[in-house]
Amino acid sequence: MMKKLLSLLLAAGMCFSMAACTSSGDTSSESSQDSTASTSTESQSESDVEYIKDKGTLVVGITEFAPMDYKDENGEWIGFDADMAREIGEALGVEVQFTVIEWGNKLLELENKSIDCAWNGMTITDEITKGASATNPYAKNAQVVVVKKDVADQYNTVDSLKDLLVAVEDGSAGQEAAQAEGLNTNDVLDQATALMEVNSGTSDACVIDLLMAGAMIGEGTSYPDLVTTVELTSEDYGVGCRKGSDLTDFINEQFVKLYEDGTMMELAEKYGITDNIVEQK
Repeated sequence: MMKKLLSLLLAAGMCFSMAACTSSGDTSSESSQDSTASTSTESQSESDVEYIKDKGTLVVGITEFAPMDYKDENGEWIGFDADMAREIGEALGVEVQFTVIEWGNKLLELENKSIDCAWNGMTITDEITKGASATNPYAKNAQVVVVKKDVADQYNTVDSLKDLLVAVEDGSAGQEAAQAEGLNTNDVLDQATALMEVNSGTSDACVIDLLMAGAMIGEGTSYPDLVTTVELTSEDYGVGCRKGSDLTDFINEQFVKLYEDGTMMELAEKYGITDNIVEQK
């Protein structure tokens, strides 16, 4: 009798233990599912477009780079990119705030939300597509070598540049192109500084964007004694946004509208870059 009683008690204990384990397991599973659902909902609710609308400003990271971003006589930022950014700001219903950044830190600035986009004749590179999100190309460009006019005939091939000190904007496509060719680079703050380096003789040459060269050097400009020689690369311009940002698609949609209604080409004509504009579809 005693053995039967013990057997019954043990069996009851085992059943209770199994039930407790099952109940605990179900709770853990439900908790995990709730957590996953919460994370998924949170991820889906994240929107740069809504974030920008809520704070009322579109913060655009730039450097001084005519004809894309530069100041007029009143100290206001103008240029093709600056004016296009204002069109996007209007479509979002927010004010546009321009902030000068160190171009080599653009991905960090985006990640930290110090800026909402990098928009300054930004070349779409592997670095950008891996670490951020780029819009569709809106303009064509190239990286070109600039030297003083009186020595231009000596430096019209890549090999002829090997012994020169070449000023480049740190973190730029020009820096990447020059280093890819094995040139001896002097890394400076921006492309405007690179031009000043050559003009003053501190550097022998510089590598800058073709669009900037067209606006900044030659007869009738601030640097009439500088000319372009070698074209190192050809490239596309885009706007840099945070990785996975819905702002990228929003800007792409607005690009199509601004191209179709003629606004993009009007601004391109204003700043002398009509031949560089890419059709938006």
